[in-house]
Amino acid sequence: MEARGRRRIKGEESSNAKKRNTRPRQAAKEPSTERDPQGQGEDLYTSPLPLPDIEDFSPDDARRIRASLLDWYDAHRRDLPWRRTKTSSRGTVNRSETESKVEAESAYAVWVSEVMLQQTRVSTVISYYNRWMDKWPTIHHLAAASQEEVNEMWAGLGYYRRARFLLEGAKSIVQGGMFPQTAAELLKVQGIGDYTAGAIASIAFNEAVPVVDGNVVRVISRLKAITANPKKSATVKGIWKLASLLVDPLRPGDFNQAMMELGATLCSTMNPQCCACPISDNCVAFSLSKSEESIEVTDYPTKVAKAKQRHDFAAVCFVQLTEETGEESLKRCSNKDMLLLVKRPNEGLLAGLWEFPSVLMDERVDIDSRRRSVDKFLRKLFHIKIWENCEVVLREDVGECIHVFSHIRLHMHIELLILKLNGGLNQFYESNQFSSSWKCVDAKSIRTMGLTSGVRKVYNMVEDFKRKKITTSIRRSKKEAQKFNLMD
Repeated sequence: MEARGRRRIKGEESSNAKKRNTRPRQAAKEPSTERDPQGQGEDLYTSPLPLPDIEDFSPDDARRIRASLLDWYDAHRRDLPWRRTKTSSRGTVNRSETESKVEAESAYAVWVSEVMLQQTRVSTVISYYNRWMDKWPTIHHLAAASQEEVNEMWAGLGYYRRARFLLEGAKSIVQGGMFPQTAAELLKVQGIGDYTAGAIASIAFNEAVPVVDGNVVRVISRLKAITANPKKSATVKGIWKLASLLVDPLRPGDFNQAMMELGATLCSTMNPQCCACPISDNCVAFSLSKSEESIEVTDYPTKVAKAKQRHDFAAVCFVQLTEETGEESLKRCSNKDMLLLVKRPNEGLLAGLWEFPSVLMDERVDIDSRRRSVDKFLRKLFHIKIWENCEVVLREDVGECIHVFSHIRLHMHIELLILKLNGGLNQFYESNQFSSSWKCVDAKSIRTMGLTSGVRKVYNMVEDFKRKKITTSIRRSKKEAQKFNLMD
């Protein structure tokens, strides 16, 4: 029978094993790189040993960790814009209308910041957060926005589904009439999961619920020297349970932020500063690293082999519609020149965002095959028939640009296509009925509009190509002029 206060995150041990020292074993530390043969994406271990028992934090340990961590946080926390909002105090039964409004505004600010901070560095988020709150200072302002406006503001942050869920969630909350005030209620809002619900409830409404992100997983894994695969659902549930035992009942929001702050600064992945850590005295990994040379703090949490990225290939065509000919069309687009943009489907990767005309290819193919695919796409969507109803002023291969997503490595083969349409742009607009799936923008607009980082890469690459081509042409003209003068 196990000792009181002990529990097992996963697996069973024999009765003999229960009598042994339950300190984590080094043998289970490193995952193999072998993938699940069934394609389920779970990592297989070379030694499928049962996981060791993990002790709960005792009440005394929890109190010491809370006190030490909150003292450190009060002295060292970073001054971030979303931490400057007023939060709830305990005892909120008879809140005034003003207090409720302040709480809702705080909850909205926390929500926006926490969603932005997922998978994104703090230094990157700050400017996005400030611009967002300037434009939509309350949830009511956001609920009145369009998806197009939100996408524009989010452009460059990545993981664009987060922006869609923020807008949909804001609309549903405003329609419901009140901002949810508990984690359980917040989980009913589409796009809000355990992490975001815990962050909002604890920081804005002072509910004593845990928050677990990658930083917290790292801190708790080291505090308890957990060797279990941190991606396994049983391990995740166990870490959430441990986190719930630590949450300070009086300052849950500050404590959760302190845990994340510690993981983001002193308890980093590769270079932990254990000597400066306020809770190193309670850290089993740190203790083991001092007593056994073969163990390091960075051994925890267990490293898990990442899923292999998929390689996709796309033919991307930068289409410039012009009324100029020759080199004049290469120069910076005139106000009359237009660029074609296509809207991605409303579901899937980069849903609803704008890009240059693109065709996914089954594999890496030659330039002629890419051009045939692009021509077919332009004919179908825009009724553009190369050399039939338009003149090709310039068509050149610009090069390859690789854009990396979390699970996809996209190889974009880019070409510049400058077309002079028969009948001009006005006839083009008349012959193509208005559609929400594409639009024409001028050079000034595209330089300032919010584009995804991948689309911005394509634009910058094409502009660099055009500048180099113009420079080369000017040099050639000068040499020819000098040669002609010498002949005279």
